Amino acid sequence: MVSAGSAELIALEGQHLRLGPWRGSHDVAYLALLGEPRRRVLEAALERVRARGFSQVITSAVAEPDIDPFVELGFVEHERLHLLAHDISGVRPVSWRATRRARPADRSDVLRIDRAAFEPFWQLDAEGLADAIGATPASRYRVTTDGKRPTGYAVFGLAARRGYLQRLAVDPDYTGRGLASLLIRDGLNWLSHRGATSALVNTQIVNERALRVYLDHGFVLQPYQLVVLTASLADSRGAPTR
Repeated sequence: MVSAGSAELIALEGQHLRLGPWRGSHDVAYLALLGEPRRRVLEAALERVRARGFSQVITSAVAEPDIDPFVELGFVEHERLHLLAHDISGVRPVSWRATRRARPADRSDVLRIDRAAFEPFWQLDAEGLADAIGATPASRYRVTTDGKRPTGYAVFGLAARRGYLQRLAVDPDYTGRGLASLLIRDGLNWLSHRGATSALVNTQIVNERALRVYLDHGFVLQPYQLVVLTASLADSRGAPTR
């Protein structure tokens, strides 16, 4: 089998996409397209993934109206996510001491919190955390602490004038203390000061607690959902293009 290697950002037929192993797997690939998906680009991407020895592929979250090219190539729905937006207005400021900049030494605790907060499919490893922080031109990676160790963390990103809440997790032992609120408000204030006009976040359909938190902080559900898709590479060639 060809070595899976690491993630790569490439351009196929003028469209950029990210390919690499899913959470360090040697069998499952991750595919994220930047822009509207086109069948010819997807076909080329799948051939590249096959050449690297993967047997299955999973996508980033795709807007529901854009899934048809994936379905034509044999992808099936894995999970749906709520998409929410915030207009970056009316955010109450937080004390500058409410959160602090995350440090390299915090990584093991941050990943521990992430594992405790999410089911296995959605848990981040060290590479996934680095990807979340580096996914946008500017980012803010902050933690709350009990004075000794991190108790929660958030990663916000900014691209052009749009913000993204990339990741938010609180240690289950510290839920109910307003830490998620502090991290959200801190990130939204940062986005506002950097000139963002909106922010997006997504969350699992089944995660009602997270949905309530986002709604309570001014996020609004969007008219369509996001879909994570998956395919066996042996079955994802689809029908011939007409």
